[in-house]
Amino acid sequence: MPKHEFGGDWTQEKLERLRKYLEAYTTIFAKNPKAQKLTTIYVDAFAGTGYRSSPRQKDTQDFLFSELMKPDRDAFLKGSAQIALEVSPSFKRYLFIERSEERAAELQKLKSQFPDKADRIQVEVAEANDFLKQWCAQTDWRSCRAVVFLDPYGMQVEWSLIEAIANTRAIDLWILFPLGVAVNRLLTKNEPPPTEWERALTRILGTDEWKSAFYPQQKVATLFGEEEIQSKDADFDKIGQFFVRRLKTVFTKVAENSLPLRNSTNNPLYLLCFAVGNPRGAPTAIKIAQHILRR
Repeated sequence: MPKHEFGGDWTQEKLERLRKYLEAYTTIFAKNPKAQKLTTIYVDAFAGTGYRSSPRQKDTQDFLFSELMKPDRDAFLKGSAQIALEVSPSFKRYLFIERSEERAAELQKLKSQFPDKADRIQVEVAEANDFLKQWCAQTDWRSCRAVVFLDPYGMQVEWSLIEAIANTRAIDLWILFPLGVAVNRLLTKNEPPPTEWERALTRILGTDEWKSAFYPQQKVATLFGEEEIQSKDADFDKIGQFFVRRLKTVFTKVAENSLPLRNSTNNPLYLLCFAVGNPRGAPTAIKIAQHILRR
């Protein structure tokens, strides 16, 4: 059995908030006669194995994820896919996307664990960005509504996918933005990042405006006169606010109180964000999400 070792207490925190929203979401659709006619879909784009195990301490050469490795606390814990399947009232369809064939095989086992929902569970072995962009374009959103959960390890989510989700005008999005675990670490202190890192940041933020936002031109006096320099002027709050503003450019409404998920030393790893595309449902969705996101 492949172990999906990732996260700590902050993982439980995000999953609990997701569960609360899914319960509220399906309850609304079950009680509203008009909404009952719509096909509700839960989508997990980085579904893993459906469960998670408490991570063991291990060596890593990837500096972006070293803070995620914590001591083993034994036992397997529920992942987002299993939590979504347990929600009642239930969704009419479930779509789990996982690039690893081994983990996807574990997701298939959820069908036997939830036999009453087996025919509603779809597991896809695919690269999430490409698959979901195509899925967004091909789904008939006149008869469907969805909640999409984007929970990447790092910077896998491309801005083009976020745009595709927003353009449906029918999807509620929960996304973990890799605030401290990746983005902040690519923002080098004394000068702008190297080209490869610049491209990665532009790909996830959908614009290169972060350069002027995080590296403003400054004039300093030197022995040789006045010179212009660019050094980092961005903390966690400023980076998070920039991403939320970006979400607002494509979604109808975005929660104002995105939640930093912190490690044991109180450093923010991710920013849990919520955005809604459907204009009619936006006021209710935002009210519920902002309540759930409160500390």
